Order: sequence, then C-alpha cells, then structure tokens
Amino acid sequence: MSHLDEKLMQETEKGNVEEVKELLKQGADVKFQDEKGRTPLMSATQQNNIPLAKALIDAGSDVNQRDNMMLTPWICAAANGFYEILELGASHADVKLANRFGGTALLPSSEKGFLKAVDVAIKAGVPVNHINDLGWTALQEAVVLGDGGSLYRLILKMLMNEGADPTTLDHDDKTAIDWAKEYGQKDVLAILEDTYDKEQPEEKAITNILRLLSEDDFDTALNEAEKGLEEYKTVTFYFLKGYLLTLQKKYEEGIAVYEEGMKADNNNPEFYFYIANALREQKKVDEALAAYQKAIDTDEKYFYFRYHLSNYLRELGRHEQAIREMDTLLDQNPGRYDYLFHKANSLRVLGKGEEADHLLANAKKSNHKEGGAE
Repeated sequence: MSHLDEKLMQETEKGNVEEVKELLKQGADVKFQDEKGRTPLMSATQQNNIPLAKALIDAGSDVNQRDNMMLTPWICAAANGFYEILELGASHADVKLANRFGGTALLPSSEKGFLKAVDVAIKAGVPVNHINDLGWTALQEAVVLGDGGSLYRLILKMLMNEGADPTTLDHDDKTAIDWAKEYGQKDVLAILEDTYDKEQPEEKAITNILRLLSEDDFDTALNEAEKGLEEYKTVTFYFLKGYLLTLQKKYEEGIAVYEEGMKADNNNPEFYFYIANALREQKKVDEALAAYQKAIDTDEKYFYFRYHLSNYLRELGRHEQAIREMDTLLDQNPGRYDYLFHKANSLRVLGKGEEADHLLANAKKSNHKEGGAE
C-alpha cells in the first residue's frame, strides 16, 4: 500500500471530492482496495456521495470490482436504493454480474422496495427473469418480501411490463402467483395474471407518472401525481406524491404527504415503511427505527415490517439486534430458509461461523423459502 493510495482512501472516507481528485492526479490508484477489498468507489457508494462517485467513475474506477464479500459498487448502489450512483455506473456495469448470493442488481432493489433503482436496473438491461442461488426472481422477491401495497404493486408492474415471468417455480415449486394467492393479495394477483383494466383513467395516470419518473422528469411527474390525488384520492397517488417529493430531496414535505395518506386510509401502516425509507435517506437512524416499530405495533402482518427492520439493522451493523428480530420471525415460521439465511449471515459477522453453518445445515431443505438475498 503506497502512501498515496492510503491517503486516497482516507480522503474518500471523509467525502473530500477535491482532495480525491488531486490525489488521483498525483498518481493514486483509483482501483486500490483496502483490507476489506473495498475500492474508493465502494466507499463513495456506501456514503451515497454522488459527486465523489462521479469523480471516481470518470477517473476509471471499476463499478464491477468486487470486494472481499463479492459485492460490487454497482450492486451495492442497487441494494441501498442509491439510484443516482446506479445511473452514473449503468453504462459501465456488467448487468449480468451477481453478488455472492447469485443476485443481480435487480433482485435486492425489488426486494427492498427501491422503485427508482428498479427502474434504473431495468433500463440498464439487467435480466428480469434471473434466478438467484437461493431460488427466486426479482418478481418473486417483490411478492413474498413485499406487502402488496402501492409501492410493491408499482414494482411488480414495472417487472411485468419488461417480461417478468410469474409462473417461474421456486425451490418450493411455488410461483409468484401461488405466493400472491397464499397471501390473499388480490390486487397483486390481478397484476401477475394481467387481469386488471389498464384502460381505466386511474391506471393510465399511474402509467404516465411511471414513464415520467423513468425519464427523471420528477417535476412533471409530481404535478401529475398531485392531479391524480385530487381526482382519485387513492393510496397509490398519496404514495407517488410523497415519493416524488423525496426524490427531489424534499423529505419533510414527502413525509407529511405520507402521514396524510396514512390518516386518509384508516391509519394504513404501509406508510410507515415509506416514512422509514425517507428517514433512512436522511440518516435519521433512530427515527427510522421508530417508524418500523410503529408499523410492527399496528399491523397484524408485522412479519413484513419486522423482516425489513432486521435488514436495516444488519445494514447498520447491529447484528445482535437483527438476530433477535429474525428469531421472532422464526418463532412464527421455523421453516423460512431466508430468515435462517439472514440470521446465519449475522452470526458469521459476529464470529460465530460454526453456529451459522450448523443452523443452515439443519434447515429442512424441503421447506426452503429462499428469497431475500441481497
């Protein structure tokens, strides 16, 4: 490790764009990797530092360079919903490249409900029907690990419009359609079976907004969402208006719309998830955690919110807390292999590799429900 390379990583960690540019001019290696295999671009991506990521990509940093955990900066951006960095790297990305779980950029973004990241991954050409090592497509992840609410229905529509196959069988010989039926998600089922009326004025308005969102025309999309909300007053338009405001970094306004939508729809707890995501983007950790907990406390289908809370805790490095949440989920459904899998990942980070291996070795393979890989 040269002094310049070490300094480059230090300045990257601090988010100092101009200092990084100067060090690169002096000969620092833009593809340098630290002891964890992280490049400066990976560090910039994890910070969601867009100007810094752009400078590093422009200087030749490789968006496909893996760290010690087999994660690339581009897939990392997708897994965290950092769509602007995802866009910056799209023309350089190996769209078929997968992480250590066999998941392309489209799978974690679909699982976690990162709508704009899903859009960017699709436009970049990520194969829509890719199956990860654990057995699921992006469509299956969005059904099983989503709540069937407005956000996930929009993601499902995006995926279906690009040719996602709802009849693909997972390791339990279940399709996305089977999962939707099991969960009683009638609106999701209509999307998967293509039985909803696309010619309804409301559906046409939603389709138009999604088109504008895909074109990054957030101002026009927001205007259309406001018109749709005024005319239809449905949950989807509350979500779209709030989401478009957050895309414009107007977080407080977006959260206020989410809160309004929650009240208008009989305290619908799905809005807590949207609020939590807006707070996460602002790095308001305690407030985001509180939003998840409120959802868990108010919704009978709390497994969805608890699962995503556990995901967030792992992202924060709070693995002991994440394990406690997974244990609660496993008490409800001991056969869920994705729950066991995530618990095992946290155990490994905590240096309990043997316990993790034992946990997975004793899982009943016939009961694999193996989605949720990042």
